Amino acid sequence: MKRKKPAQPRRTILFAVLAALAFAGAGFWLLLRPPPSAPLTLAPVRFAVLPGWTNADAGPALAAFRRSCDVLLREPVSRGMGGIGYAGRVSDWRQVCSEAGTVPSGGAHAWFERRFTPFEFRTGAAEEALFTGYYEPEIAASRTRHGEYTTPVYGLPRDLVTADLGQFRPDLSGMRITGRIADQKLIPFPVRAQIDAEGLDDAPVLLYARDPVSVFFLHIQGSGRASFDDRTILRLAYAGQNGHSYTPVGRILIQGGEIDRQHMSMQAIRAWLEAHPAEAERVMEGDQSYVFFRELPIGDPELGSPGSEGVPLTPRTSIAIDASQHPLGVPIFLATQAPAADPSQPPQSFARLCIAQDTGGAIKGGLRADIFWGYGAAAESIAGRMKSTGRFYVLLPKSLAGHIPPKLLQAS
Repeated sequence: MKRKKPAQPRRTILFAVLAALAFAGAGFWLLLRPPPSAPLTLAPVRFAVLPGWTNADAGPALAAFRRSCDVLLREPVSRGMGGIGYAGRVSDWRQVCSEAGTVPSGGAHAWFERRFTPFEFRTGAAEEALFTGYYEPEIAASRTRHGEYTTPVYGLPRDLVTADLGQFRPDLSGMRITGRIADQKLIPFPVRAQIDAEGLDDAPVLLYARDPVSVFFLHIQGSGRASFDDRTILRLAYAGQNGHSYTPVGRILIQGGEIDRQHMSMQAIRAWLEAHPAEAERVMEGDQSYVFFRELPIGDPELGSPGSEGVPLTPRTSIAIDASQHPLGVPIFLATQAPAADPSQPPQSFARLCIAQDTGGAIKGGLRADIFWGYGAAAESIAGRMKSTGRFYVLLPKSLAGHIPPKLLQAS
């Protein structure tokens, strides 16, 4: 491994980051912006037109919403909710958050109807959203490097620096830049190939895994579980990322003619990587993104690791969104189809109230969401094959519904 320079003092690092952000210039900001897309608008609708709403079970969403409210109620009331601005400020959510804790699970459906107004998301004339899925994988691991256990799972590097650009420019809300400090400058962090080849002296090794392909999928999913020979299990929660854009390995395999688009799925990718060990490393390193983790106890085994909002994810209810478009913590109703756990069975209707509690490197755009399916073989089967279109709605407190900026509204 290459010898790295000692980490700069915290004050020096902060000064360097601020200086880089302050003097970078307009071209720098333009480079950070995502590709332009049609602006997201909201059209007010009635609950009666939400496909499947009448029979949807809102109980799990109420429980997940309470967890999000625990975060919101600790925030300053003047803080903006984020996204494009349709969700107002924290103060606009305090009343419904205070009430949520008193609502019985059986009364969740009626409470959401009584206290919220639904809006459909649209981009121009388009109304169809794209939905995919993710899950919590499990890897076989050891605390020591030996035998087949040679692939490290890293904790957060001590020299990794991340800046929330929304704190410097409101129009960059939801965007971040990540790198490290060298010679008083903020520079890019190493990419996956460099980390694989040289390791990281400034990052703790949490454990060693037996299968590099499983670790790669752990990085894609963003969290997971590690099982040890003594049958103990712990969570590996997302701690940070190297700042480089995520490149879907499926796209690399399609472009290389290895798998055709029609048969692409997470299962097909894993099968190809395992069948081509000599080429697998090169293909995986085509994704320059690299994820770092932190250890957590399992806690409630029915829930997932904490998402970007900091609360445990609820299977079939928590979703990942694009934080530059949508704020975390808001209730969102999805109407789409999802694969059956058994690949031989046809897709099933999925009409469910969910809560935005996570983000993801591949989740870009206003009409886009990733559904968390939980843990286990069934969750992996569904998440790996899900790619469907459907309708996308947000529920906003009635007190806020009449104060949405006019530029964001579209006639229903």
